[in-house]
Amino acid sequence: MLRSMFSAISGLRGHQIMMDVIGNNIANVNTVGFKSGRVNFQDILSQTLHGATAPSGGLGSIDPAQIGLGMTVAGIDVLQTQGNLQSTGKTTDMAIQGDGFFIESDGGATYYTRDGAFDIGLDGSLSNPASGMKVQGWQADAAGKIDVTQPITDLTIPIGQRTTALATSHVTISGHLAAGAADAPQVPTTMTVFDSLGVSHSVKVTFTKTGANAWSWAASKDPADTGISIVGAGGPPPVNQGTLAYTSGGVFQAQTGTLSFTFPDGATATTPGIDLSAMTQFSGTSQPAGQTDGFTSGTLVTFAVGNGGELSGVYSNGQTQVLGQIALASFLNSAGLLRAGQNNFSATSASGAAAIGAAGSGGRGTVMTGALEMSNVDLATQFTGMITAERGFQANSRVITTSDEMLQELVNLKR
Repeated sequence: MLRSMFSAISGLRGHQIMMDVIGNNIANVNTVGFKSGRVNFQDILSQTLHGATAPSGGLGSIDPAQIGLGMTVAGIDVLQTQGNLQSTGKTTDMAIQGDGFFIESDGGATYYTRDGAFDIGLDGSLSNPASGMKVQGWQADAAGKIDVTQPITDLTIPIGQRTTALATSHVTISGHLAAGAADAPQVPTTMTVFDSLGVSHSVKVTFTKTGANAWSWAASKDPADTGISIVGAGGPPPVNQGTLAYTSGGVFQAQTGTLSFTFPDGATATTPGIDLSAMTQFSGTSQPAGQTDGFTSGTLVTFAVGNGGELSGVYSNGQTQVLGQIALASFLNSAGLLRAGQNNFSATSASGAAAIGAAGSGGRGTVMTGALEMSNVDLATQFTGMITAERGFQANSRVITTSDEMLQELVNLKR
């Protein structure tokens, strides 16, 4: 008689745990990046009244007779399914579409999370403002290059940081020169050149037709610009002047000449290369256009995040540069991760070691900026489970009361 009572007690305990898990799921229905839990039950040892026997003589086989001794919790699974994405419009909010986890560190331990509610800390680090943990990834070097083979580190977005200026090192002139133009008329185009101090200078390049399929060019400065010196000199090769030749079909054939600028304001002299190969010569109006590299100094004013997790800084001088790369971690068995609180997980021997890489690689998802991943708790499923847990608990309690009544009848036999 007591077996039924102890079996029912195990049922009460198991369904209470089931209710605890459901209650935790519902409590976190609006928790960013939360993953719901699920309880699995299994029976425990059974008492064998008699074992099984094989057929013998005229008798057939006899099945074993066993009485179960209750149930226990086999495990509590973490359902690592995708939650819905909610747009927030905040640049530092990020969500993972697909598999993978953001990596956070408190300076000692490493944690993994789907909660991308990040912000920029006072020290410029990308971190979780609720816990202070810093987001991990690869920081770009001064040239914007990222080496993902290096260990991950804290990511920094230095808003307000000033960049150095970049002197012009290359000039490209494209467009069109009129094939039907008479000899001698000049066709100018103006472009901006930067010195090593970031000061901009206006340089004019003038094309003059010298014959059939032949042109000359010469560079000159704005008379009002006293900060640059452009002196033409003969060759070979000619400096700040040269020639341009075309085939009879109007296609670029050859060019001569180089550029050389000096700056009386103390900037370093530059000798940028010049490329005229994109220019054509056909009928129509001449329309050359010059483009140069280089830029003046600027400060970091904002940043953007690509789907691959690249952090790109936008500077006040109009330039953009890669600042870093957010790292994502994937696991062979993500259900084996251990909840560590604050929406974080820790790796275990069941989950395996983290495979760290860039978003969109190795089966990892992509990073969506301006959005957060909501909890994957399904209220309909939880309410149904709540009813199931309640009925299971109620039925087991009836087993105890019924067993008690049967024991009472047994005691009354003595009367």
